[in-house]
Amino acid sequence: MSLWHRVRGPAFALALGGLGGAAGWLAGVPLGVLLGAMVAVGVVAARGGRLGGASIEFPQQLRLFFVPVIGVGIGGAFTPEVVAQMPGWWPSLLALCLYIPLAHLSGYAIYRLGGLPKPEAFFGAVPGGLIESVALGEEAGADVRMLVLLQFLRLILTIVAVPLIFLVLTGHAVGSASGATLAAKVALDPADALVLIAAGCIGFWVGRLLHLPAAPMTGPMAASACVHLLGWAEGVPPGWAVALTQIVVGTGLGARFIGMNGALLRRGFALASGNVAVALLLAFGFGLAMAKITGEPVTAVFLAFAPGGLAEMSLIALSLQMGIVFVTVHHVARIVLSVALAKLGARWIMPG
Repeated sequence: MSLWHRVRGPAFALALGGLGGAAGWLAGVPLGVLLGAMVAVGVVAARGGRLGGASIEFPQQLRLFFVPVIGVGIGGAFTPEVVAQMPGWWPSLLALCLYIPLAHLSGYAIYRLGGLPKPEAFFGAVPGGLIESVALGEEAGADVRMLVLLQFLRLILTIVAVPLIFLVLTGHAVGSASGATLAAKVALDPADALVLIAAGCIGFWVGRLLHLPAAPMTGPMAASACVHLLGWAEGVPPGWAVALTQIVVGTGLGARFIGMNGALLRRGFALASGNVAVALLLAFGFGLAMAKITGEPVTAVFLAFAPGGLAEMSLIALSLQMGIVFVTVHHVARIVLSVALAKLGARWIMPG
């Protein structure tokens, strides 16, 4: 097979995602680059994955080369002042221990009322740790297609809903790539760029070696935080790098709809919409309750609890410059707690 035959599918997907991202940005849609790419690719994928004579193919491993950009950008927000505030976050981290089972059990109840068997309902409702949830559900005999659909719709519907909610609450659209630019203290010079590239690569490798949750992002984030706190770098990835990352992430999410028939999509969408609505209402309630205790705005706590993807929620935090480290730390904790609860529940779900 020629090189062109190997790359034309991914090239078409990324080109379509780029056009969608540009349209979303020009239209001023909240988080327009990511959502535009996701919608453009998702619509074509759901209709068979072909447009004209071209077909969508997207190797999900490609995402691994770009997600570290987000981690490196968030690492630039670690300052001695932020680190000094972290001990005061224990009440909201403790509150996650209540939020996670509430969100999980409410989603389970919705899916059971919707007619799903126990395995699909239980593992489809896990509010974090998509890959681990699908793997555990497959072991328990769940329909993997429905499980993957429910988990991806949790991410996608949250990613769509949260920027719109912020638009209503704050009156400001969540930007496309402004976060990294705003976070930078100085322009990114070649020396800083080399340090950050090294930090991203080393952090990625160490994160995978240590099996950190969401290692492609958390490893580079930790390494970037270290080099910034040590004063070895002051800049962060430029806005165009964050925008390109959003196109890749959005394209990857949209491509997940390839091969899913209309009946499955409609049923999954109806069920996941109810689950996400309840989870976001719970997140907003916890935001109201915890804001006074933590000293963080209600919107920051809400974003820290919203059951979206770590990379995507962190992109929103970057864009809004709203408690970037606070939000990311809570989402890492959410993933760890969600997977731990799912593993405990697997004993109840597994037959025999």
